[in-house]
Amino acid sequence: MEENKKSQLFKFYGKLSLKELVPLGLQHVVAMIVGCVTPAIIVASAAGLDATDKILLVQSSLVFSGIATLIQIFAIGRKIGSKLPIIMGVSFAYVPTLTAIAGEFNMATIFGAQICGGVVAIIFGMFSKKLTKFFPPIVTGTVIFAIGLSLYSTAVKYIAGGVGNEGFGSPLNWLVAVITLSVVIFLNFYTKGTLKLASILCGIIVGYIISLLLGMVSFVEVGEASWFQMPKFMHFGLSFNATAIISMVVMHIVNSVQAIGDLSATTNGAMNREATDEEISGGIVGNGISSILGSLFGCMPTATFSQNVGIVTMNKVINRGIFIFASIVIILSGLIPKFSSILISIPQCVLGGATITVFATITMTGIKMISASKLTTRNTTIVGLAIALGTGIVQVEGSLGLFPAWVISIFGKSSIVVTTLVAIILNLILPKGENSKVEIDKKNKDDIEVINKA
Repeated sequence: MEENKKSQLFKFYGKLSLKELVPLGLQHVVAMIVGCVTPAIIVASAAGLDATDKILLVQSSLVFSGIATLIQIFAIGRKIGSKLPIIMGVSFAYVPTLTAIAGEFNMATIFGAQICGGVVAIIFGMFSKKLTKFFPPIVTGTVIFAIGLSLYSTAVKYIAGGVGNEGFGSPLNWLVAVITLSVVIFLNFYTKGTLKLASILCGIIVGYIISLLLGMVSFVEVGEASWFQMPKFMHFGLSFNATAIISMVVMHIVNSVQAIGDLSATTNGAMNREATDEEISGGIVGNGISSILGSLFGCMPTATFSQNVGIVTMNKVINRGIFIFASIVIILSGLIPKFSSILISIPQCVLGGATITVFATITMTGIKMISASKLTTRNTTIVGLAIALGTGIVQVEGSLGLFPAWVISIFGKSSIVVTTLVAIILNLILPKGENSKVEIDKKNKDDIEVINKA
């Protein structure tokens, strides 16, 4: 009897008791929740939103991440959703692009561009089998590398206390950030199980407590927040700008390629089989639908969360009931503004200290993917030129100063667009020799997407 119960954990449609659902479901919630809400907090700050709108953004991130997960688990009409045990959440990969759009335009422009990006993701999913040839690991790895690099300045700004905030760059901010970072590193390398999986959450809790003791936390917004509130339809509005759309479309395509890696890692690692074309296509299409739906309620683009994929591949537990329970908890968390207001009260130095490890992981994942290919002259040229042009243009203010405004907006605000385009073009035009054939081992396949790690 006990053996039969145990076996239900490893069946997608197995029946479990609440005693089994709760701890395993909460484990997934703990692993994703910080990574899900932090992009919303970062972008809200870049856009200069007030506390009320910040809370709404965090709320929507949680509610629609839960909905996006349910879409993946149940699948709609066999074409929308993967029907695989995965957790969705707001993706860190979009943060450089989102902050650039927020800084130049507003939140309405983000969500307008997001709708267009979601449409492109749906199309990409429908033809994923044919389109992935344009994104071999050397290209995808280069883009992920660039994403990681572009996030470092954000992390340091947060560590220093947030640009424009009183005390920016103070030793106190750095002290709290370093303590937070130290906790994260310690738990990551010297503990196992839940503590290791929740290292970033634990680091933030320790940093938050220290901040409280030092008088760095304000509870004004918490006191003013209500106990229950639904996400507001079209609260931020929609605005369509060509330059923002192009940037968001590029990121949705990159994210779609990365999703293939996570979906494949899930089936390979936990189900001992390859992901089917239908599962991959449905997963990407489902995420495109989620992106469009979320944009109407103030939720930024979602993606498969690799830390949760890691949990699945480690314990082999694929029962959908666990993921349904986790989704419900995530949604309920988003419906409670008090909870969201506590999250936005976390000092920026704490968030910076915790998330810089995430950004470093993103960068190194890109390097791992690049090194999985033979570092021939051709491949090193692709990586070197793409990174050089992508990061160089952004670092040198005014380098495109005499170009039309739309060129500056597309290519001069975010390194990701330039890096992606250069990598794709060079990969297509440079001759492929015998030594250029890509060799990827199974381990690196599992690492294809960790950019949402939190």
